[in-house]
Amino acid sequence: MKREDVLARTERALDELATQLEQGKSDCLLQYLDMLSRFHRYSMGNCMLIAMQRPTATHVAGYQRWKRLKRQVKKGETGIAILAPLVKRRKVDKERDEDTTETAQSRTLYGFRVVYVFDIEQTEGEPLAEFAKITGDPGEKLHRVEAVIRDRGIELEYVDGLGGALGVSSGHKIAVLQDLEDAEKFSVLAHELGHELLHQGARRKDTTKTIRETEAEAVAFVVCRASGIECNTRSSDYIQLYNGDTDVLMESLEHIQRAASNILCDLEGISAKSSKGVLCA
Repeated sequence: MKREDVLARTERALDELATQLEQGKSDCLLQYLDMLSRFHRYSMGNCMLIAMQRPTATHVAGYQRWKRLKRQVKKGETGIAILAPLVKRRKVDKERDEDTTETAQSRTLYGFRVVYVFDIEQTEGEPLAEFAKITGDPGEKLHRVEAVIRDRGIELEYVDGLGGALGVSSGHKIAVLQDLEDAEKFSVLAHELGHELLHQGARRKDTTKTIRETEAEAVAFVVCRASGIECNTRSSDYIQLYNGDTDVLMESLEHIQRAASNILCDLEGISAKSSKGVLCA
């Protein structure tokens, strides 16, 4: 692959991603969001309790909620203890005008009780709707992207759990779940490397979460497509989860092109300049 090929592939991939974003949420994403809406949102304190007891937990619900989702808690599984609020309701009179009052209910918190929830891995039954999958075989390029990351002075670590995330960039360090399939792992590495190149310097203060996630996932999409990995609607779905759209993509186009092209040049060994953050074209 030549420098011109890298730029051409980058432009084609970004055009494809823009088209997917213009089409809006995919059926896969809508089904996934519907599934997520059935799960309770836990407080920060309960999230910490869940993480302490089961760091690998992803989807957590009570016994009866799992039954409604047509899944059964496996025999012998130990529940994850969290705190549920105890609330009293009492009727109070509210004046509407001089001659009329209406009755409303007031809720008062008076304590907590321990209840138990279970992670999806502790259950069995009908599968839940899933986020769009990445498919393909990166082959030797998986080891190359690992080498590219380390050659840039970025520490790379594979871990058992990241609190529900697949990967994390924290400034000269990337952590990725170790049990991911190769195609998924390749994509996550490209995504986190995109964060390292674009969002761990002075420019970070000028970006929002939406911009950062759009840019990093667009970089991953370009690198994956150029490397023969099929992303389906994964990247456009991911970007829309963070409220990204075609406008955000277009405003960040120059940054995305530069980062993606640099990574692809490094993967192909085209130019030593790319390791210094200079667009290889």
